[in-house]
Amino acid sequence: MTLADTLNAVSWARRHTVDVLSRWQVPPDFVETARLLVSELTTNAIRHAEPTEEPSSHSPLAEVGTVGLMLWLDTPRLVLQVQDHDPRPPVVKSAGQDAENGRGLFLVDCMSARWGFYYPTPGLKAVWAELSLVPDTGRHPPAGPRGDQVPPLTVARALVGLRAT
Repeated sequence: MTLADTLNAVSWARRHTVDVLSRWQVPPDFVETARLLVSELTTNAIRHAEPTEEPSSHSPLAEVGTVGLMLWLDTPRLVLQVQDHDPRPPVVKSAGQDAENGRGLFLVDCMSARWGFYYPTPGLKAVWAELSLVPDTGRHPPAGPRGDQVPPLTVARALVGLRAT
């Protein structure tokens, strides 16, 4: 799915993800996690996207670029991928518990089985996250990028914020 790099693209990406994963009969708990991860990946892509070509100055889309969303199911794993035109690699940042932003990739790192990025073509970056669709029987708090425990309040705030949108 190709989306304009505008703020409403995040909600469209979430809706598309829920619709596709529901049709694929992915269990609801995994759909909710995928929805959060797609939201974070798309938000990052939009914040850092650059237009791919120079549109006419008379066009209402003169400042709009694109980001891409791809989902694929390879049971027992689900891969979520967002593409943008920012050449810089994604970086997990440390954000305080009261920070209002800056923890998108931290959540991706904590809630996915693994994630990464690559450059499929010159000028295009793809950031992906993989979810294991096998339920975790020994529930334990997820570890952060340096092995530290993710504060439950951080994850709870992200989920509450996502449900409100």
